[in-house]
Amino acid sequence: MNGEPEDEEEEEEEMVDPLETLRQKCEETEHCVHTRERLELCETRVGSRSQTAEDCTEELFDFLHARDHCVSDKLFHSVK
Repeated sequence: MNGEPEDEEEEEEEMVDPLETLRQKCEETEHCVHTRERLELCETRVGSRSQTAEDCTEELFDFLHARDHCVSDKLFHSVK
């Protein structure tokens, strides 16, 4: 040792959550891209209005459902 204190935090590799990796891959699939586009269009439309009762809950749920369906399919096939 050279007398300098070791910083263990710098030596540790950052752990990557496999769920986040799968989510990112699934978000690139055609169905997820389509539902994300619908969500973004809704958010743009709602954001451009000063007063509206519309929200994008349905579009958000559609996107999350599509992504989670893809993730569960890939995740559970890898655990079998």
